[in-house]
Amino acid sequence: MTQSTHTDRHTPRRIALLGASGSIGRSALNVIEHSGGCLVPSVLTVHRQTQVLLELAHRYHPKTVVVSDPNADCSCLRELPCGTELLVGAAALEEVATGDDIDVVLSAIVGSAGLCSTRAALEANKTVALANKESLVVAGELLTSLVQAGHGRIIPVDSEHSAIYQCLHARRLTPESGKPWQCPVACCPEVERLILTASGGPFRGWAPDRLQGVTVADALAHPTWSMGKKITIDSATMVNKALELIEAHWLFGVSGDKLSVVIHPQSIIHSMVEFIDGAIVAQLSPPDMQLPIQFALYDSERHRGPSQRMDWHRLCQLEFAMPGPGEYPALALGYDVVARGGSCGVVFNTANEVAVNAFLHGQLPFDRIVPACEHALSIHPYDPCPDFHRLGELELWTRLEIQKWIS
Repeated sequence: MTQSTHTDRHTPRRIALLGASGSIGRSALNVIEHSGGCLVPSVLTVHRQTQVLLELAHRYHPKTVVVSDPNADCSCLRELPCGTELLVGAAALEEVATGDDIDVVLSAIVGSAGLCSTRAALEANKTVALANKESLVVAGELLTSLVQAGHGRIIPVDSEHSAIYQCLHARRLTPESGKPWQCPVACCPEVERLILTASGGPFRGWAPDRLQGVTVADALAHPTWSMGKKITIDSATMVNKALELIEAHWLFGVSGDKLSVVIHPQSIIHSMVEFIDGAIVAQLSPPDMQLPIQFALYDSERHRGPSQRMDWHRLCQLEFAMPGPGEYPALALGYDVVARGGSCGVVFNTANEVAVNAFLHGQLPFDRIVPACEHALSIHPYDPCPDFHRLGELELWTRLEIQKWIS
């Protein structure tokens, strides 16, 4: 199967949207709706929200829809539009992600569940607009090896990584090869540091003892972003930023000493690239995921779209601060995973998924989420070079270990 370069600007780009019912999926559909037919949602998938999928199918008339949970109630989908095919089960995600009639796969499934379809899309030489950071956290070495071998391309959708990608794309810091520009496997020697910004979440500046009484409602009250529950909790613990450090390590081929985090509560500057001469290039925009989604779906081309515009008359003061020593323990875990590599990514990610779910269901205090991750990392059977099968075994081991630790 050959890679689709899709050079004809007058031909619609056919999108497989994996995770259509989530916050990224909704933003992506709004981008598609404003594209004037340049972007077409050929595939829409959900896990079990079948009623939402039915409504989306009637609105966008995709060629195929997928319900990945085989136990979901699909009875309402008897009313799908004529010509829309229904597939059910996790294997169907890989099937639609590798279809010859798809130009871009937007991987927006939450958690490690998005790994298999992301892997399949790359193996089928697809361009993957990656919003599922967990894929790289869990299997970064294996996925980037596929890209290095010429299998597919990755364009990041996370606002921080998209910002870095945009800064590097503007400089074209890769050798001229005649091939479509893609995320660099290793940064150019001109690059000194990649600087990820973080809002600090709703508990910025709180003393550790104050975190003991945090409720689910408190943790879901993010000051600048509107996101799904899991990523909002991750932002509150700063695990999300730790995961982004790991993702940046694999996306841009940089070591931990070239990655920095700066607290920036306004979320206007999304990330920065510092060059060896001291110059810093930043990407600025209001906190709106539609912009990085659109940039990825159009394969790094600039088009008018629905993203918010900067109101320079109302722009508040931009604040910056370095994380204090011990202020965000999750960041230390992120740097540790970058340094150790191997099986640490899957263990960290899985432990966090289990701990966050336990917190959301009242089974674990908020301030014990990060210690749960630290516990799993400290005792797990470390593997320096796990294959995909071993990653699955380690994920299962971690789930059982954290459930035992919680109880």
